[in-house]
Amino acid sequence: MSATPAGRAAADGASAGAPTSDEALTPHRARDLIAESAGAVGVVHAGSRSTGAPPALPRLTGTPPQDADEGITVDDVPALRVHHPSDLLGVVLSVVGLVLVMGVATFAPNTTTGVAEDVHGFSAVLQRILFVPAQVLAALVLLTNIILVFGNLAVRRLGRQVLEALAATAAAVALNELVLWVVNEFVGTDLQRGLSVHRGGDWVTTLPLYVAIVSGLLTVVGPRGRRRVVAAGWNLLWVAAGVDLITARVSLPGLIVSLLIGRLVGLATRYLSGVQSERAYGGALVAGVRRAGFEPVRLTRVADESTDEAAERRGTPAPELGDAPAARALTRSTMHRVYELETADGQGLDVVVIDGDRQVVGMLSRAWRSLRMRGIEGRSVVSLRQATERAALLAYAARAAGVRTPKLLSVAEAEDSMLLVQERPGHAVPLADIPADRLTDRVLREIWRQLQLAHDAGIAHRALTSDVVLAERTDDGPIVWLTGWEQGDVASSELARRMDVTQLVALLALRVGAQRALESAVAVLPDDDIAAVGPLLQTIALPRETREELRANKQVLAELRTALVARLPQADVEPQQLVRFGARTVMSIVLTTVAIFVVLTTINVDQIANALTTGDWRWIALAFALGLLTLFGAGLAVVALSPVRVTPWHATLMQTAATYVALAVPAGIGPAALHLRMLQRRGVSSSLSAATAALVQVLQFVVTVLLLLVLSLVSGQHESLPISPLVLLIIGLVVACVAALLLVPKVRQWVAARVMPIIAQVWPRLIEVLGQPWRLLLAVTGNLLNTLGYVCAFAACMEALGQHASLVQVALIYLTGNTAGAIIPTPGGMGTVELALGGTLAAVTGINAGIAASIAVLFRVLTYWLRIPLGWVAMRYLQRRGEL
Repeated sequence: MSATPAGRAAADGASAGAPTSDEALTPHRARDLIAESAGAVGVVHAGSRSTGAPPALPRLTGTPPQDADEGITVDDVPALRVHHPSDLLGVVLSVVGLVLVMGVATFAPNTTTGVAEDVHGFSAVLQRILFVPAQVLAALVLLTNIILVFGNLAVRRLGRQVLEALAATAAAVALNELVLWVVNEFVGTDLQRGLSVHRGGDWVTTLPLYVAIVSGLLTVVGPRGRRRVVAAGWNLLWVAAGVDLITARVSLPGLIVSLLIGRLVGLATRYLSGVQSERAYGGALVAGVRRAGFEPVRLTRVADESTDEAAERRGTPAPELGDAPAARALTRSTMHRVYELETADGQGLDVVVIDGDRQVVGMLSRAWRSLRMRGIEGRSVVSLRQATERAALLAYAARAAGVRTPKLLSVAEAEDSMLLVQERPGHAVPLADIPADRLTDRVLREIWRQLQLAHDAGIAHRALTSDVVLAERTDDGPIVWLTGWEQGDVASSELARRMDVTQLVALLALRVGAQRALESAVAVLPDDDIAAVGPLLQTIALPRETREELRANKQVLAELRTALVARLPQADVEPQQLVRFGARTVMSIVLTTVAIFVVLTTINVDQIANALTTGDWRWIALAFALGLLTLFGAGLAVVALSPVRVTPWHATLMQTAATYVALAVPAGIGPAALHLRMLQRRGVSSSLSAATAALVQVLQFVVTVLLLLVLSLVSGQHESLPISPLVLLIIGLVVACVAALLLVPKVRQWVAARVMPIIAQVWPRLIEVLGQPWRLLLAVTGNLLNTLGYVCAFAACMEALGQHASLVQVALIYLTGNTAGAIIPTPGGMGTVELALGGTLAAVTGINAGIAASIAVLFRVLTYWLRIPLGWVAMRYLQRRGEL
């Protein structure tokens, strides 16, 4: 059987339409290529009629038996149910929407009430039009949707979707009522008022249950464009919700919250359970190939990770799938399904299948990369067809530039998939499968020549990995192919092309060494292009696959910089700023957001104002100064124990910045984390930095305990920490659980693997400190200033409010509060420290509980809250100086 006329026309047209390597790819030429691809490549809509024989069902292996078509076999492991990333994205957006709506209802109530008052003006008119009460209308909408949806699913015999709909309904009811209960019982009055309506003289919190049920039910069934029942159900819901809003039966925020709860539950159910696959498999796949203009005899899926997982879930053995090295590399580089196509006229081709449900993943990754990276242009959200057309354009553009890449022959649509039919790259093998000793200098130079052809035409690849560079041996010499142009750019920027060079030189250095990789580039590229690579030799400029390979050979980039400077002494290797924001920026934004939220929601302004106005300002000023002295003392300990030189000024600034970081991390963790970061920025290894930070914390604890013992002996009093038997019991249970876990060999090995390296570093550091008395003396002095500063600051706060206690009592009270803040993981010890300080002060000294609470609040304001702005300034300063 020969190929169909459409197949020959598509192939001939593709060959005729592809420009030669001598033609420059101008913008006008690129536009012509798109126009030619519509006809020459053979883009066919799924609904169009094929010119060949009518499609027939293929014979599938590895899948449930189906009616066979003579001579056509499909070896595949289809995914019967898929988990759409778009559903997971919808869950995240629903959660974000819930937080935003509740925030607006809490902090901007006039916005929502203003909208409600505007629509309430139609209430009288609407009540005259309605012939049933609003509550009856809501009940009818709920009942109608339940009958229509479950009836439709039952008629279609979709039992699994019936169970999913029932689960979503139950979850919507539970979550909606849970949120209502939490709002009424635990949340402040501002949010309650924002979600409430005035009814019968009282404010009633309204989260309409029927809205959550119907929205969850309709969401889990599927998009409204797929079933008329779903579209009708949404229309009924909008009508009922509008009536409830106009007649003031619900508040606008409450209505939106219930709607988002239903969406959240429905999307989560869809994602966890999976939905029926709408990808092209079996007969749909064969029909798509025929629409592309080829008569298939056999379609063999190229094995990938998903085929083994799908076969395992189905409980059936996987069929014999394709395992050609080039085809396997194609699946890894594109993340699409790939099939080996055998046609009736004996051709062997590759079919790349792009599935619509995977487009959201590519869209999000492109958007994130363009947002974070400088010089990488952003792209609009693309549909399945747009992504396919872009891949076709890049394939044609690369061929037009003379790059050796598989020729695209035809494009077709089938179900929720697009098919790209292309030639195979001969007997080429990906670079990942080629031993290093077979990569001769001639092969390396040919790789660079292929990339240079693309760059001369203004095309950038942007994803050069070991799976897109293929090579094969022939009698005339090595042949190199460059594939996987889907992420590339025509009319690309200079930075994009420089990043291509960086990616390729790093990729080759991983296989043949930095020296040979750079020499092969020098043999083909001009010196200016080579020198421009230096500032881009960073992991952020490399594809994910190459970054993973670098983890096992981390010195490659440093070796490349050294080789580059040796070859071109004038080359600049200072890293260029490629990212718009990094971890530090994200941390600053998160910390600022947390700080604003905490300040607005947790601080009792009236109580703080009362403590400040009733206290003696002289003692208050002294307490604040003593609080600042603790930062200097902690900085001295860091100076004494650091393995590299750290000035007291920078160490004190680091401790000050930790007061700002404490807004988002538990008490005590902020200083240790910043100390670790500062040492790493100064070239200290991670293990040694961690050991030093741990040594600082341990020595501070030891000095504090010894100080308490000395104070007890000097004062002649024997006071103990007021710890209740319940707390002792909890501590004993925790110790017992830890001991029991350590009896398990794997747990013991896991702990040893993480603790022993640190101990191995701590012990030499401790010996070194003990061997240098001045270091030990400076560390002890710093810790004494730190501890005594807090103790004396607390005593000053007591004096400011006219209360007195012994120094040992104050020390015990402070230690208890500080320990509670460290044990209970709240940011900065907020809540736990104040509660522990106030409760312990009242229990030990007998001071009135209200006065004790005021003293605790005053102490925390002076030694924690008022230092936060100073911490923010210190952190910004250290970041600009490159210390953090």
